[in-house]
Amino acid sequence: QVQLVESGGGLVQAGGSLRLSCTASGSIFSADSMGWYRQAPGKQRELVATVTNSGRTRYADSVKGRFTISRDNAKRMVDLQMSSLKPEDTAVYYCSVRYYDSRAYWGQGTQVTVSS
Repeated sequence: QVQLVESGGGLVQAGGSLRLSCTASGSIFSADSMGWYRQAPGKQRELVATVTNSGRTRYADSVKGRFTISRDNAKRMVDLQMSSLKPEDTAVYYCSVRYYDSRAYWGQGTQVTVSS
């Protein structure tokens, strides 16, 4: 069992920045993909950004050019730098990890609120 702990959420004004961090309790060297997802009230959870073990990244169209995902296997961390935040970015953000053996885990989520 791997636990993921997110941090860095909070309240920010539109146009501001936040950095989310996620730390895994176990090794992520064999993690195929790590990523961030979000869920706004009344909406389904959606992909924000993912990064593979080879460093390939993928972003939702809505965050391209504003968000940057990074991964540090040695520190067991995946971060999400968010800039030029918009009110529509308001959501609970979840960290996830998927291993090559198909195990997958989710964090508890961290709230991000962007005021207009």
